[in-house]
Amino acid sequence: MTDAARITGYLSKTSNLCLCSSGVFGDTVTEESVSVLEGDSVTLYTGLTAITEVDLIQWRFGSENTLLAEISVMAGTISVFDDVLDERFRDRLKLDHQTGSLIITDTRTEHTGDYRLQINRVIKRFSLTVYAHLPVPVISSNSSHCSSSSSSSSSSSSSSSSSSYCSLVCSVVNVGDVTLSWYKGNSLLSSISVSDLSISLSLPLEVEYQEKNSYSCVINNPITNQTTHLDISKL
Repeated sequence: MTDAARITGYLSKTSNLCLCSSGVFGDTVTEESVSVLEGDSVTLYTGLTAITEVDLIQWRFGSENTLLAEISVMAGTISVFDDVLDERFRDRLKLDHQTGSLIITDTRTEHTGDYRLQINRVIKRFSLTVYAHLPVPVISSNSSHCSSSSSSSSSSSSSSSSSSYCSLVCSVVNVGDVTLSWYKGNSLLSSISVSDLSISLSLPLEVEYQEKNSYSCVINNPITNQTTHLDISKL
C-alpha cells in the first residue's frame, strides 16, 4: 500500500468528508469547514493517530500558501513559523507532536481563511471562520409616545391614546456576517442579514403603544447570539 493510500485511509476513517481527485494522479484532496468564536482555540486535525511512518507534514495558509508549520520525520525536525504574515500568528501556533494537528490559540478574525495540510501527496483543506463577539442590540424609539431607549419609560401611559403607535429601531454597530431580527414572543416578525465586515445595522418596527406583548431584538451569527428584550407595556 502506498503512503498516499494509507494516509487517505486515516483521513476517511476519522472524518465525514468527501474525498475527491485534485487533478494530479495519485493526489487526494479533502475539504472541511470550521467555525470558532474569537478568543477561543481551534484544532485543525490531520486525522492521523501517529506520524511515525509519515515523511513530511506541512501546514500552509492563504492564497500565497504561506508555510506556518512543518514536521519532517526523516530530518527529525518540528518547526513553527509564527512570525510570518505581519506576525498575526505570533505565539498562537502549536503542533501536536503525535498527530501533526495544528492548534491555533486565542484566535482573531484575521485568522479567518483557508488552511492547507499536506501529508506527502495527500492534501486536506480547511476553511476557517473566526466570528467576533457580538454586541448587545440597542432598542430606541422615534416616537414622542415612546421612551428614548428600551431601559426608560414614558412619563404617563394615560397621555397616549389606544390608537397610538410606537416606532422602534433596533441597532448594532461594527458587525459583519450577522442576522438582525425582531421577534414578537417566539414569532419572527422581520430580519435582515449582511455579510459585510464592520458595518452598522438597524431594523425598524412599528407597534401599537399599549399592546401587551413582549418583543425582542436578536443578533446572531452561526455560532452565537445576543438578545435585547422589550415589553411595550412598560414604555
